[in-house]
Amino acid sequence: MAARPTRWFSRENLRRDAVAGLVLGIESVPDGLANGLLAGVNPLAGLYGYMFGLVGAAFFTGSALMAVQGTGSMALIVSDAGLESMKDPDAALYTLAMLTGIVMIIAGLLRAGRLVRFVPTAVMTGFTTAVGVNIVLGQLSNFTGYDSRGANRVLKTFDLLAHLPSWSAPALAVGAITVLTIMVLQPTRVGSFGLVLAVVLGSVVAALLDLWVRQGVVVLDDKVDVPSSLPIPVLPSLTDVPVLLLPAISLAFVAMVQGAGVAASIPSLSGRPDVSRDLVGQGIGSIVSGAFQGVPVGGSTSASSLLVGGGARTRMAKLYAGIVIALIVLFASQIVAYIAMPALAGLLIVVGIGAIKPSRVYSVVKSGPLPSAVMGVTFVLTLLIPLQFAVLMGVGLGIVLFVAQQSNRVRVRRVVIEDDGRLRETDPPAAVGPGEICILQPYGSLFFASAPVVEKQLPTVSRHSKRCVVILRLRGTDQIGLSFVEVLRRLAADLRGADSTLKLVISEPAVMRQVEASGLVDELGAHNVYRGTEWVGQSLQRAYVDAKTELSRS
Repeated sequence: MAARPTRWFSRENLRRDAVAGLVLGIESVPDGLANGLLAGVNPLAGLYGYMFGLVGAAFFTGSALMAVQGTGSMALIVSDAGLESMKDPDAALYTLAMLTGIVMIIAGLLRAGRLVRFVPTAVMTGFTTAVGVNIVLGQLSNFTGYDSRGANRVLKTFDLLAHLPSWSAPALAVGAITVLTIMVLQPTRVGSFGLVLAVVLGSVVAALLDLWVRQGVVVLDDKVDVPSSLPIPVLPSLTDVPVLLLPAISLAFVAMVQGAGVAASIPSLSGRPDVSRDLVGQGIGSIVSGAFQGVPVGGSTSASSLLVGGGARTRMAKLYAGIVIALIVLFASQIVAYIAMPALAGLLIVVGIGAIKPSRVYSVVKSGPLPSAVMGVTFVLTLLIPLQFAVLMGVGLGIVLFVAQQSNRVRVRRVVIEDDGRLRETDPPAAVGPGEICILQPYGSLFFASAPVVEKQLPTVSRHSKRCVVILRLRGTDQIGLSFVEVLRRLAADLRGADSTLKLVISEPAVMRQVEASGLVDELGAHNVYRGTEWVGQSLQRAYVDAKTELSRS
């Protein structure tokens, strides 16, 4: 349906898309401002990112109903990128958004979306849980009205708790009313639109408190000048690119993973989700956002869910949402200017708490000590160090976890050839006996980290293992590392010392080339290395017959 523009303007689709776009557009105003606040930049930059990112990516994502806007985790990375220390923080922000978009597009064109499946659940659970905690901790200052200090959000929280008398009662009241209103309205038919009503109510309460106690609650107009016009296009600052490349890569990676989650959670109108194409669309949206003074953007779960829940049928719903945001900026800017900052903080605190999923944490803990440790390390790093570094370290931990899991899954079995030719598998013996033919079959990855695991499972070769033959069958293995070649070399040397022989049966041409390149074939002798054929077991049977013949001659 989404791929045929002639259907976009049918009466039924037009009505449904307009309603969904209206809901998303109105909800995006406080949400976008809150996203800018979370990113530590001009809140209007968050709003512009929501508007232009949504429209810019509308017709380019593979998933028709994916809404591309700012996300909490991306906002935190922006907050930790150190833009405030740069010569022109605003220009650095726009440059970061455009650079992130370029990295996304390059990654999408290179089909990097396939890498998502290698990101372990333990890493993502630790990261998303810490992001939720960071969102909450990062908004406590706005929520309480006290400007806390510290090197990171955890230390700022301790400083906040140490200065309870400095908290602002009106700010606390506005924030608490906003949170309570969201909690009351979200389970009702109002749903996500309750976020808008809660922020409006909180801002009205802030205005009334200002009249009553004469102690003003900080509003958006106190922070920035709210214009009644759309932003003009800007150019990136090329001198900032080297400094911003690392956070841009981190932002693109987070967008790729989040985008894959969004695509999997919303109905597909055009076949299976394409993570790489979605990444290209998100990249275009981020470039457009940056060009119009907005924050980096990516696939948003909440915004996409609003579109789906609002009954959207085509991509036009995202365009309508962008138009609604633009109209609010043009004709209701003075109302937007009086949105209370504690109300936005309350909204973000609810979002942060919602990002913490105890059930996911529990499922990782149940899966074992190694995934639990990786999740815990990722969680702590994400809390304590800038997120652009935490993301990359989380990727590294994911790689370590993957390698560790693969290496621990390796097992060695003994293959026994019965008199009638049938093959039977048993546990390998502890040691190779004299005059014995021992056929061994390793299962799993035999790359470098697995080599020590395999070696421990091999039967030992002692001085009693005289005139025996060990046949190692490498079937279903498409790659071995140099570490495993060294294991084979040591096994062959031990067998030669016991006047015994090692034979290899190799079915994959790539593995044969690796063994030949290592010089192992020359050491064993070409007659002791057998190439697999299309007939399962044929080469193994030939090696077994040759081994029996050799032993009968000795």
